Amino acid sequence: MLSESLPLRTEDAIVKTQFVFCSLIFILISQVLPTNAIGQTDTLPTALASQTINGPLLAETPPMGWNSWDGYGTTIDEAEFKANAQWFAEHLKPYGWQYVVIDAEWFVTNPVPEGGSKTSQFVVDSYGRYIPAANRFPSSAAGAGFKPLADYVHSLGLKFGIHILRGIPKQAVRENLPIERSDLHAVDAADTSDTCPWNFDNYGLDPAKPGAQAYYNSIAQLYAGWGVDLVKVDCISSHPYKGDEIRMLSLALEKTGRPIVLSLSPGPAPIEKADEMRQHAQMWRISDDIWDLWHNAENFPKGVEDQFARAAQWAALSEPGHWPDADMLPLGRLGPAPGWGHARDTRLTRDEQRTLMTLWSVIRSPLIVGGDLTASNAWTTSLLTNPEVIAVDQHSTGNREVIATSKTSVWLAEPGSGKGYYVAVFNLEDAAATVQYAWNDLGLSGKEYALRDLWQHKDLGLANSVKIEVPPHGAVLYSVSPK
Repeated sequence: MLSESLPLRTEDAIVKTQFVFCSLIFILISQVLPTNAIGQTDTLPTALASQTINGPLLAETPPMGWNSWDGYGTTIDEAEFKANAQWFAEHLKPYGWQYVVIDAEWFVTNPVPEGGSKTSQFVVDSYGRYIPAANRFPSSAAGAGFKPLADYVHSLGLKFGIHILRGIPKQAVRENLPIERSDLHAVDAADTSDTCPWNFDNYGLDPAKPGAQAYYNSIAQLYAGWGVDLVKVDCISSHPYKGDEIRMLSLALEKTGRPIVLSLSPGPAPIEKADEMRQHAQMWRISDDIWDLWHNAENFPKGVEDQFARAAQWAALSEPGHWPDADMLPLGRLGPAPGWGHARDTRLTRDEQRTLMTLWSVIRSPLIVGGDLTASNAWTTSLLTNPEVIAVDQHSTGNREVIATSKTSVWLAEPGSGKGYYVAVFNLEDAAATVQYAWNDLGLSGKEYALRDLWQHKDLGLANSVKIEVPPHGAVLYSVSPK
């Protein structure tokens, strides 16, 4: 009885009051928010959602990393991945590079480089989720999944990423496998009328079905348990755009409590959906696959020159935590089994490679290099480890195209320090050209500026205009400081 209870101390009373208040808040939230089949909240108000992941903003600067697609297609194995991760940690990590990513079909026991083979043999767990093929990733055996490999990556001070295709394995639907932590099954999630037009591994998910969110929750929990830091999701931002699945995946990843970057692929993502993508993802592709070409009139693949128009449209929509992605950097050795074409050294000239790095940096695209890193020569390594160029990608602001002709593109940005400018000049012609503009042509009011060539690490003195001989398909990148 209350009359026989001991008096509450002041601090005990405060704690009890706080407990009661929090309990009431929880009850109110549970009454308002919809729940899934097992009573877990699937939708959080923005104010609460922003508190589910503590720590710094996800992808505060454009992610920098390596992806296996350009060098290995779908064929990479554990030994090859570890060798690239070791090289990455030794040579690129000191310059701010972080992510190493296994691309498509790591769950196929008999892969072909381009993927999507009708003879593929898949590995699926009892809950209808792809798991690594142990014949390629032996550390994943006995239900370990990618956790041992992720632990290895983390031991190098790096972050680990994987590629998936939106939807649910067709095999899971045929067998009507259960969805973990629910009383639902694969048929309660799948839209069997929806298949990715260029990869037939999966069915899409029907957002009107109760199992759709539950299935995405289940794979997100699996990946979080493995220690995944980035998920690249394909067939979702174009060919076709799937806004409902983007939203469900984003929510599922957030519910894990682990900070996992969401990268949307392929492109071109619809620019009219920019606000929606910025709400749910950290990266999204602005074009179809970029390979080692200067230009291609066809939709696939695209070349370096083809990115200029898209870059001009998207650059202003970059913001911390949300980055339009110009696709991977097809540099160095594209082999032994690239996702497109035969094994080769990149066909881009050195000037075109520098143009690629300069454009990606001045638009603040994520920098994700492909190819076999262990075969990198000094030239390729130098492209990826120039701290002055990397600073443009990671810390510049106000990035915009100020001159656009059929022959020339000129871009302007401001350093993170707020002092001076960056100026990038591109020659789009097949022959060397002299490019000259007065400072006021670029919107700058000064009469003289001190120039520094960021690629050459060389101060060039004062100049009263931009006048430079640019090689065919080449670029220069300057820092420009007031006199």
